[in-house]
Amino acid sequence: MKRRSLIAGVAVVALSFGGGATTAAGWWDKPKPPKPGTVVPALPAGQANPMIASGVGIGANTPVYKTSGIGPSALNTGAPAGSEAAYIDTAVFPGGTLPAGVTITEAQGINALRRIGENLAAAGLSYADVYTMRVFLQNPAGATVADFAGWNRAYRQYFANTDLTTGAYVPVPLGTAAPAKPFVVNKSRPSRFALEIENLPVGGWLVEVEVDAAYPKR
Repeated sequence: MKRRSLIAGVAVVALSFGGGATTAAGWWDKPKPPKPGTVVPALPAGQANPMIASGVGIGANTPVYKTSGIGPSALNTGAPAGSEAAYIDTAVFPGGTLPAGVTITEAQGINALRRIGENLAAAGLSYADVYTMRVFLQNPAGATVADFAGWNRAYRQYFANTDLTTGAYVPVPLGTAAPAKPFVVNKSRPSRFALEIENLPVGGWLVEVEVDAAYPKR
């Protein structure tokens, strides 16, 4: 009798495992991770020009570079020190004068992204190597909410400005001007978050950005 009980018990275990065979097969059928040394963005379906990736897969042994949080540089010496206008990049906007419809957040976003580009270049990288971005926005003086629309216009000047079907650049507006060729044509669509926060660490800053970039596979 004891021997029969043992055999019955073995049979039950076998049947239970067999019942889970579909689950086991599903485990083996899971998508494979990106190849070592590569980065693969997951892009929203049905969009010719999505702004950001849904997520990003990073293959094993991928060498990456992480910037610190970078804000705009105080390049507009004609504006009071520590003011929002002091962080307008006069190489883009001569004299610190903003064209019609260009918001101060948009201008500071362009400034900060130019500094990001310089930071990446010093590490041998470029905007095309960026796969993740974190953005912190402060409300402009007198505003009750952060200027996400202005930030997004600045972002499109450097990222996600090509048609993934044709490869052609997608014109981008600067303020209320007619859309034109972006400052940097770049198909990279990093995963991204953008948060409104109460205060940034430098007086006058409205934008702070940090990015992660992957060294190109050699």
